[in-house]
Amino acid sequence: MKYRLLVIISLLTCIMALSATVVSAQEAETYGISAEAIEEYPIPNVQQIYVNKEIISPFMYRRLAGASDLYDAPNGNVVGNIGEGFTFVTVIQMDESWAKISPDRWVRSEMLTEDVAMSIFAGVMLPEEPLPYPMAWLLVHARGSKTPGGEEAQDNPFLYRYTKVSIYSVVEVDGWDWYQIGVDQWVHQTKVAKYLSVERPEDVDTDRWISIDLYEQVAVAYEGETPVFTTLVSSGMRDWTTNEGLFHIYLRYISTPMSGADGEEDFYYLEGVPWTMYFDDEIALHGAYWHDGFGYRRSHGCVNLSMGDAHWLYDWAESELDFTVDNDLGATVYVYSSGDYVGG
Repeated sequence: MKYRLLVIISLLTCIMALSATVVSAQEAETYGISAEAIEEYPIPNVQQIYVNKEIISPFMYRRLAGASDLYDAPNGNVVGNIGEGFTFVTVIQMDESWAKISPDRWVRSEMLTEDVAMSIFAGVMLPEEPLPYPMAWLLVHARGSKTPGGEEAQDNPFLYRYTKVSIYSVVEVDGWDWYQIGVDQWVHQTKVAKYLSVERPEDVDTDRWISIDLYEQVAVAYEGETPVFTTLVSSGMRDWTTNEGLFHIYLRYISTPMSGADGEEDFYYLEGVPWTMYFDDEIALHGAYWHDGFGYRRSHGCVNLSMGDAHWLYDWAESELDFTVDNDLGATVYVYSSGDYVGG
C-alpha cells in the first residue's frame, strides 16, 4: 500500500485543486455531490489507447530461473555467464533443448520460464477542454464505501484495478482524504492515483515535454501548454529514487539491454528493454515487460511504462530530437513530486 500526505500544487485549472472538507466520521455521510450531477458526467471524458499487438508481437521474453552459462552454439563452447538475479532474456529462436538469445549466444531452454505475460494497461488521450472533475485510476480492486471513512459496501459495484474514475468530491476523515467516485461510492486516497496537470515550468524549452509526478506515479505529455496524454508509471524505489528536476531526452533506443547491482542481491539483467529514452544520466523512460505494477514505485531509478505507453511516448517525442544536429536535446522531462510519498 502506498501512503501519501496531500500537498497543494499549482495546476492548470482550479478543478484540479479540489480541497478537502475536514469532517468527523459521523458528519461525513452528508457530503458529496448529488446523483443527478454524477449522472451528467458518469465516466471521465478521455480516449483510451490500446496496445498494438503487432508492435509487441516480435518480442518474446523469458526469465532465467537461475545463474546460466552462455554458449556460442547448441552444445557449443561456454563463452560467458549470467549470474543469478532478476534476469530476463529475449528469445530469438528455439532449437530443441536450446534457446538463442542473441546473434551468437545460446542458453539451455530448461533454464527458461514460460513466456512473460506483458501488461495490457495503457494510458489515455486527453480532451482539448479541461476535465470537469479530476480523473484517477484505481490502484487496487475495490468496492466503494457508502460514506467517507466507512467500510466497503458489498452492494456497491466491484471495480477492478486500473478502472478510470472521476473524483467528484473530497472529504478528509482522520487525516486522510476520501474521494467520491460515484453515487454512494467513496475510496481512501491510497487506493487511487490522480492525473494532475501542472503549469509549464519557465525553463521548459521544447514544445513537447513530459511531467512525471513521483507522488501520484503519473506521467503527462504536453504540447505547449496543453496536456494531451496521461498514464501511470513506476519510478525508483526508496533506495534508488528517481531524481527530481528538469532534464532532456538525449538518447533513444528501440531496444537495449540494461543491467545493474553486479554481485549484489538485487542484481538484474534485462535484455531487449523496449522504447528507451534516457534523460538523466543512466535514468530512462522505457517499457517494462516484467511487471504490471504501474502506479507504484518498482524500479532502480528509471521510469517504467507499460509496453503500449512506452511505444506511444517514444513515437510522440521523436520530433524533438534531431540526430543530424550536434548535441541536440530532445523533449524536456520535468520530474517533481506533488506530495510526500512515504511508502517503499
